[in-house]
Amino acid sequence: MDAMQISIRKSGDRGAANLGWLESKHSFSFGQYHDPKHMGFGRLRVINEDLIAPGGGFPTHPHSDMEIISYVLAGGLEHKDSLGNGSVIRPGDVQRMSAGTGVRHSEYNASKTEPAHFIQVWINPERKGLPPSYEQKSFGAAEKQSKLCLIGSPDGRAGSVTIHAPADVYATLLEQGASVVHEIARGRSAWVQIARGSVMLNEQRLEAGDAAAITGSGRIRLEAAGAAEVLLFDLSLG
Repeated sequence: MDAMQISIRKSGDRGAANLGWLESKHSFSFGQYHDPKHMGFGRLRVINEDLIAPGGGFPTHPHSDMEIISYVLAGGLEHKDSLGNGSVIRPGDVQRMSAGTGVRHSEYNASKTEPAHFIQVWINPERKGLPPSYEQKSFGAAEKQSKLCLIGSPDGRAGSVTIHAPADVYATLLEQGASVVHEIARGRSAWVQIARGSVMLNEQRLEAGDAAAITGSGRIRLEAAGAAEVLLFDLSLG
């Protein structure tokens, strides 16, 4: 088996942007933040943690040839797009938009009084020129409690949203002392993003906003050092 290596990306080392209505942290190069050492990880191109002020949001703008996933931590995010979709996503909801040949959309905080906190993920698709599409599903706390719940996959298995890329995305909620394990197969890698709380990853402590890039096959164990919410991306090396 290829030896496992874990590289920690601390929250405070991420890129940052503050536009007044938006506070954003960038795990990878994005917008005005450019770091040639952090251009992505495998097919993962963007992981942004965004906090949108009440009434703020992103006006209509275009995307193409990208799988875009939104995962809400608090509040509500109002989405409208050129495909005719319109909805508000809230904690427990997962939104997948395949930009493909081109789509325009807007994202606004659905509240005039409370901030919206969410993680947006961009994944390079398996091929360019796909027809644009949209999908939204809900995953209750019980589905994620002390287990890795599959929320996105290439084949939409187990009720997950369909991602047009060789990537499996999991979410878990962990109470203090609870743990989950995941086996990384040969030819795969993983990215672990701590959304909230703190966890021990194979004896290394990670706090909210921290992440770990994992290469090489083997088992990883996540144990909550306090109540935590974690996203795990299992990625093909190809």
